[in-house]
Amino acid sequence: MENLRLVVMENMKEFGEKVNFHLKEMMNTSSDLIIPIDEVRFSNGEGKVVLKESVRKKDIFILSDPMNHSITYKMYNYYNHKSPDDHYVDVIRTLCAIRNQANSVSLVMPFLYGSRQHKREGRESLDCALALQEFIHQGVKNIITFDVHDSNVQNAIPRSSFDNFYPTNIILEKFVSEEDLENDNLLAVSPDNGALKRTRFYANMLGCSLGGHFEKHRDLYTVVDGKNPILEHEYIGKDVKDKDIIIVDDMIASGESMLDVARELKKRGAKRIYLLSAYAMFTKGIEVFDEAYKEGLFTKLYSTNLSYISDEAKSRSWLSIADCSLYLAKIIYTFHIGGSVSPILSATSKLLEDFAKK
Repeated sequence: MENLRLVVMENMKEFGEKVNFHLKEMMNTSSDLIIPIDEVRFSNGEGKVVLKESVRKKDIFILSDPMNHSITYKMYNYYNHKSPDDHYVDVIRTLCAIRNQANSVSLVMPFLYGSRQHKREGRESLDCALALQEFIHQGVKNIITFDVHDSNVQNAIPRSSFDNFYPTNIILEKFVSEEDLENDNLLAVSPDNGALKRTRFYANMLGCSLGGHFEKHRDLYTVVDGKNPILEHEYIGKDVKDKDIIIVDDMIASGESMLDVARELKKRGAKRIYLLSAYAMFTKGIEVFDEAYKEGLFTKLYSTNLSYISDEAKSRSWLSIADCSLYLAKIIYTFHIGGSVSPILSATSKLLEDFAKK
């Protein structure tokens, strides 16, 4: 059997097992590729990671989801939820446990730690850049992520391997297979300037028109939950009356901004509205989406399983999740054999090609 092995952190266990299944099929082996580990927590909250098998001369791929807020540990006799910082340190502990004995170490972190703090303005930290540098310092050869908030973060490690993949095809295949749509009546709308390039790409893949974008007017003198609150959304673009709309963004945090955009489009006569995002975090719960769905603001939300989604959210009829485990397995195997990732990046399905020709 080849020397590829996975180290799946507790925060990505279910997804990691799916990747393991696909890799075993690709490699025609019945043996598990996952190296078992223990993420130990002492009663005072300190921790350590223990590898339960040797990693010597292996190509190691560490899978970690720092957005998984469901993991708990007992500390001073109460239960504490692991934060992104906790997950980040557990990755560092894992790298320390590997101790440079592996042939190579690649870190697969779909939602990149600290990526929302990707640039510095004034006297503030620069978390993502520091984390990337620490990963490389601890022996990571390749960093693999998906739809990173700002790809310029790789400039923090200019001499190191940093690959940013997009789950666009996977999301759109799911979308096209489940919805009865015509691309000549479909518009792609960006919720802000930052998502405009991404929205244009989605429109090109679907063969539909780019409708326009919203300008967010923020209160620059107030900070709430780490950001300036939005005062109003101003739409700039084509007429949306009686059009089906996709609103595209890399992530949905609380969802308030995305739903505000949907509400503005409905005021302008939009027909069906679909929300498409690589990451649906629901940081303030799913109730706001339940209410918006009942109100008729959107028809469905399409996202991926690249990051944690609660069972409660998965049970909702308005949420459809695209499985990216086979996609990641192909990426990992390509890295392992030293192949080119270009075919993976440029691949598109017949389903999308046929829809774009409608």
